[in-house]
Amino acid sequence: MLKIHINNRIVNAQIVNGFVSGHGGGNPAGVVLDADDLDEADMLEIAQKIGLSETAFVSKSNTASFKLDFFTPNRRIAHCGHATIATFSYLAEKGLVSEGLTTKETIDGPRKIMIKDGAAYMEQLAPRYRSSSDWTAEGVTVEDVLKSLNLAPQDLDQRIDPVLVNTGNSFIVIAVKDERVLKGIQPDFEAITKISDRLDLIGYYIFTTKVGSGQIDATTRMFAPRYAIDEESATGMAAGPLACLLFDYLGFDKSKVVIGQGSFMKPSLPSLITVELMLKNGKITGLMAGGYGKLMKKVEIVI
Repeated sequence: MLKIHINNRIVNAQIVNGFVSGHGGGNPAGVVLDADDLDEADMLEIAQKIGLSETAFVSKSNTASFKLDFFTPNRRIAHCGHATIATFSYLAEKGLVSEGLTTKETIDGPRKIMIKDGAAYMEQLAPRYRSSSDWTAEGVTVEDVLKSLNLAPQDLDQRIDPVLVNTGNSFIVIAVKDERVLKGIQPDFEAITKISDRLDLIGYYIFTTKVGSGQIDATTRMFAPRYAIDEESATGMAAGPLACLLFDYLGFDKSKVVIGQGSFMKPSLPSLITVELMLKNGKITGLMAGGYGKLMKKVEIVI
């Protein structure tokens, strides 16, 4: 068992995979309950010691059911999809939340959480889009983005150019023509970091709708080296923007979208993310992205 000391205190953490596919895959997150006495420096150090892409810290809230703070190994992040799903799935397993609506407080405001048949769904905001012509003020072009992925223009899905989408966090969402191109991407992490800094991105979400499985509508890869995440296997805060783009730009005529991620990682970590769009007069007013979590192990951390 890993032991890491915090001011001579032992902190209990759970490793919970969010967005599991069946009984496997998913994206591991650290979950620390009863985090009220931890300050920001403590949380960052714990996240570094746990060493996963994100760790969620759960404390009491005066405005919501729980307060959640999220940290990558190198910084705070406003929201995290798979860590939210991991946390609320674990809270449901422990009987600390019930089926139905609950809420989380974050540094970016409150968000609704829905527990449905043991799965957790998190609220995201209506999408805001920025086309590539809007990036030039920050010194970024589509050519720069493609170069950072070692892609050529002919590798793209010709129906749509890369788009910056924000439903709470910003991602560049990039459509490629098929799974062969998606699998073969060779990211330049230094270049992606520079572009992410300029556009204030979490990272890139690359996808194709040309998929072999009838279970999913799109399969994806996500790169976020700015947050010390080279690639991760499930990204709920990016799946939301993708579902919105599919609806608004590519003519998907359904409000429920199933997204696969992680299959092209080594080792493969297949994950499933379900996004349900909230619509009014044909326009997206918000969304809920969710899936199942699975407790993998418990650790004791002492610094």
